[in-house]
Amino acid sequence: MALITLRQLLDHAAENDYALPAFNVNNLEYIQAVMRAADATDSPVILQASRGARAYAGDAFLRHLILGAAEEYPHIPICLHLDHGDQPSTCISAITNGFTSVMMDGSLEKDGKTVASYEYNVAVTAEVVKIAHAAGVSVEGELGCLGNLETGAGDKEDGHGFEGKLSREELLTDPEQAYEFVSKTGVDALAVAIGTSHGAYKFTREPDGEILSIDTIAKINKKLPNTHLVMHGSSSVPAELQELFNAYGGEMKKTWGVPVSEIQKAIPLGVRKVNIDTDLRLAFTGEIRKHHLQHPDNFDPRNYLKPAIAHMTDVCKERFEAFRAAGQASKIRVLRLPEMAKRYAAA
Repeated sequence: MALITLRQLLDHAAENDYALPAFNVNNLEYIQAVMRAADATDSPVILQASRGARAYAGDAFLRHLILGAAEEYPHIPICLHLDHGDQPSTCISAITNGFTSVMMDGSLEKDGKTVASYEYNVAVTAEVVKIAHAAGVSVEGELGCLGNLETGAGDKEDGHGFEGKLSREELLTDPEQAYEFVSKTGVDALAVAIGTSHGAYKFTREPDGEILSIDTIAKINKKLPNTHLVMHGSSSVPAELQELFNAYGGEMKKTWGVPVSEIQKAIPLGVRKVNIDTDLRLAFTGEIRKHHLQHPDNFDPRNYLKPAIAHMTDVCKERFEAFRAAGQASKIRVLRLPEMAKRYAAA
């Protein structure tokens, strides 16, 4: 099966009232885990790579790993998505390397740390949309800066995140501005700021409406009922994964992530893509720590990578099922990029 665009997946998700977890991947083991879970649950897949992942693995390696996944699982639709493109040239390079979807994050300037003006965000995002749609590739934009509503600070991921502090109003996407932004840019999906943040340390307590604003999603959805919304920084950071990590020599302080139950509340409000990274990192690293302490004589990487993959697979299965994506892969007909380009041109 050919790779699929993000727009096709999210259109299907909207039509059938589910959301898709979007898993950040860096290497073979991550991709194997996601694909095994997708195969077991008949779920469509979004594999996304940040600029950091592209630098770590290399575009050619990533591309061929994804193509290998498509060959191994021809019945599973797979979207290869660029996470947090920092400027148009980054998005263009991803498109030329086979990505079927890109994110142009114009909420920050190209240094990845300076809050950008609204006008700058509109301009760079609209530029990428024009180029990407001509190639049949989908575009995700972002309006508002991801940051912690408790502290007002942004958390960096792969060097991406604002510096300093912002007010509560600045940390929440404005629904009126969101309507205008989508109209001016033509994005296929919109990432919104609701109090989530990158990394493991999202909240110092179990989040409520004061620090995780699902109500903001509801207001945006009311203004944009036909726009696919995206939740970034939405790993749940389960207590059991923290405990696994710490039980075998880790030193992770207590933290709270985004509860699955809160994500489930957001799905009927237009959220169709949910970004997850930390949960897989914790499952992966926790199992490796466990194996090294229990088997100090082992030097075969396969012996500790197998349980690490298995645990990540279980986490992926849980998210596919919780977001109601299970059972949907076999219902999707993939349109190739030239077909999508014609659709965009006719729109």
